[in-house]
Amino acid sequence: MALLICKQLMFAQTDIDAIMMGKKRFCIGPMYSYSSWKDYWEGTLKRDNQNLGTVSTQMIGLMGNYGISSKLNVLFSVPYVKTKATAGTLSGMKGVQDLSLFVKWMPIEKEMLGGVFSLYGIGGISMPLTNYVADFLPLSIGLHSKTALARLMADYQTGSFFVTGSATYVLRDNIKIDRTSYYTTELLLTNEVKMPDGANFNFRTGIRNGRLIAEAVVNSWTTLGGFDITRNNMPFPSNKMNATTIGANFKYVILPTKHEVSLVCGANTTVAGRNMGKSNTFYGSLFYVLDFNRKAKSSDQPAKTN
Repeated sequence: MALLICKQLMFAQTDIDAIMMGKKRFCIGPMYSYSSWKDYWEGTLKRDNQNLGTVSTQMIGLMGNYGISSKLNVLFSVPYVKTKATAGTLSGMKGVQDLSLFVKWMPIEKEMLGGVFSLYGIGGISMPLTNYVADFLPLSIGLHSKTALARLMADYQTGSFFVTGSATYVLRDNIKIDRTSYYTTELLLTNEVKMPDGANFNFRTGIRNGRLIAEAVVNSWTTLGGFDITRNNMPFPSNKMNATTIGANFKYVILPTKHEVSLVCGANTTVAGRNMGKSNTFYGSLFYVLDFNRKAKSSDQPAKTN
């Protein structure tokens, strides 16, 4: 879940921002994030667990975005994840997690009230790339569920100031675990776990121009169903996992040439949660743009297109 929230806060022409890649331009680069927590919410009770100490998650991944046109982009990301606990006997896990694919469409972009209003529709899917274990929280590298999402996003920019808001529904497929019975609020004699769907709301505002983006972000994730961790028990994949985070993101174009190079960094912290760690996350990325157009015409690019 911390990884999901981190991905939702990262930006460099991603599925959660109001930036589009221009036609035949391909943005690609590595990304790294580090997230850790000591205190967590067991249901609504905030506590620590000395058998775990500090739980950390490191992620190294590859993200890319290709502009079919300035109004239609396709994106992907693949992360490698490693988890660790500083106390107790539980060993961390590591491995390649899930492949995520997105289509991002901007059907509306029009001048309004002295600025530009844009509307976006985003669809995406994700699927596990390896047979990692989901039933080993909080040290699992993922939930091993196939997902599909639909997002509606609106953006308004006047001068360098902008504000962006989005709402997302995430459909999650059931998973199978390596035991034939488990307990939620009742005993279930099966190895199949029904995964609740989720909803995400994201709000960001700040300044944005041709070389610099600086923004503040509020993100809210809500699991639409599930149950609370029972007292002194391990988390379970179908728990209700809610989190509200606040953070800041920055992007600076180091080389504003035809094949531009951008540095991206940011951080966020969890301010409210349920069955979640009170995590602090830091990340950084370096992105390179390949321009496959025969002639680059920067003047033809919209204000919010890279």
